[in-house]
Amino acid sequence: MQNRKIILASASPRRRELMALAGYEFEIKVSNKEETYRSTEPNEIVKELSLLKASDIAEQVEQKDVIIIGADTVVAYDGKILGKPQSKEDAFRMLKSFQGKKHQVYTGVAILKFDSNGNETVINEAVKTDVYVNSMSDEEILNYIESDNVMDKAGAYGIQGKFAIHIEKIEGDYYNVVGLPISFIYEALK
Repeated sequence: MQNRKIILASASPRRRELMALAGYEFEIKVSNKEETYRSTEPNEIVKELSLLKASDIAEQVEQKDVIIIGADTVVAYDGKILGKPQSKEDAFRMLKSFQGKKHQVYTGVAILKFDSNGNETVINEAVKTDVYVNSMSDEEILNYIESDNVMDKAGAYGIQGKFAIHIEKIEGDYYNVVGLPISFIYEALK
């Protein structure tokens, strides 16, 4: 399936697990470049940030027979990005805002493919999943915040953890919500 070295430009343990689950052999190199963007729409922002991460790593490695994958995930509600919460109060506000409603999770994926001559092919897309959250009482929200590590998760939740009991349904790729649309990546690399 692969003859080129694959580098995942991400520190995310969830992305690492999904790449391994898909059977890829890869190494991790984390971009420390400041995440700045010009776009205003969530789907464009994640494309821009994933490309920034992948391009930063491309500048650090030999660009022959290598594939570099960058990714960035955001949770958006009502057109606004909900990043990682800054406090438990912030987490509560985020979770309260979309309970009983639909929100979106966008993951931007940048795949930089370098052939044996160093020629580059760029794939840069955003994958969207709609997530429907059941109505939750304030007590349920507070209990969830206390029982899970919400501070390192965009939108203050992880679909693969304890928050799963509050998800009514999703429309789109489940793994996109976890942090990496692995089916999209497989198709792009095939």
